[in-house]
Amino acid sequence: MFDRESADPHWVEAVIERGNGLRDSGHKAYRVFIGATGSMHRTLFDEAGGMDPAMVLGGDSELGYRLAQRGALFVPDLDTSSWHLGRSQMQTRRDAGTRYRSPHIANRVPDYHLRRKSPERIWEVPRADVVVQAGGFSLEEVEATAARVLAGTAPDIRLWLVGPWSGIGDGRCSPLEEECLDLRLIREAFRGDPRVRFSEEVPEEDPQVPFRLYVPTGSLPLRGMVADLVKLADADGAGLVCVPVPGATREGDGVLRMERAAAFARARHLEPGAGGGDLDRVVEAVSGIRWASAQDIVDVPEGADTTWSAVRAGAVRRRAGADLSPAELRRELARAQAEVARLKHKVERTERKLRWFTPGLTRRVLRRIAR
Repeated sequence: MFDRESADPHWVEAVIERGNGLRDSGHKAYRVFIGATGSMHRTLFDEAGGMDPAMVLGGDSELGYRLAQRGALFVPDLDTSSWHLGRSQMQTRRDAGTRYRSPHIANRVPDYHLRRKSPERIWEVPRADVVVQAGGFSLEEVEATAARVLAGTAPDIRLWLVGPWSGIGDGRCSPLEEECLDLRLIREAFRGDPRVRFSEEVPEEDPQVPFRLYVPTGSLPLRGMVADLVKLADADGAGLVCVPVPGATREGDGVLRMERAAAFARARHLEPGAGGGDLDRVVEAVSGIRWASAQDIVDVPEGADTTWSAVRAGAVRRRAGADLSPAELRRELARAQAEVARLKHKVERTERKLRWFTPGLTRRVLRRIAR
């Protein structure tokens, strides 16, 4: 029915090829999702919220992003193909189509390229949720951290200040002696910034937001903290970036963490009910954990110890396999078997390409020249 030899290949094919069947495409694999050629389980479709009716054009790309945020893994079926009858809109009216799609997608997809052209802008879906504890801390401690976060080079964030805000009373009291004085002052200092939210507890993860950052109160973030952590995570697709800040002594204490929402969502699919360190270990097995030096992320007092040696040594031992559990060893074996299957599939695909290109090669070359 279709003349495959004269057809124009779709750009998605090149992306799949460069990404080793999307295995090396990392967090950007969702970009190849095209609604007319994708399939998924209905529960995943519903969990992601389905198609956005406001997205007249580009809705499949935006849905692909939301699927990825729910932990979806994109697997190309190389034994099937699809055909577009006639030239697509992006071929006949590419500039007009891009002009329409760009603001709609950029407002909803934080890593869309348009945002790089407007780094100072605040968008509907922020690049990161930043969580800072306010309860039990002084105004000066919270302000030292929160003010630096808000003044950073990445304004496209949402800052959550967590504390017992409901305890601030409205009745008469001695203004300088009230029990919740610092909380009152913190709320007053930050309530005018539209990026700041006040929450009694650590808020639930927003699946639309790609990163969640937990910043220890009292630490002094550098202006490029958020942007630099995102670069570190994207460099090798890490699901978690950890930075031991000055004074860190044990896991979860004095540690700056940036979590990739998609990696943690996938980990929860694999190990339902896992939490804390157990969930971190699943993330490490699936996406990896990256450790960064505090000197590159926060202001560090001269002579401060930021090695956090005990925890980092434990992470090194896990990576080396010194204390892997039977379940972790089975996952390592599964990854090795998957790599063997990948290489075998690559060989088979190369053989298919060779068989396809060899017959009638002269005829196809002449046809190309005739064009």
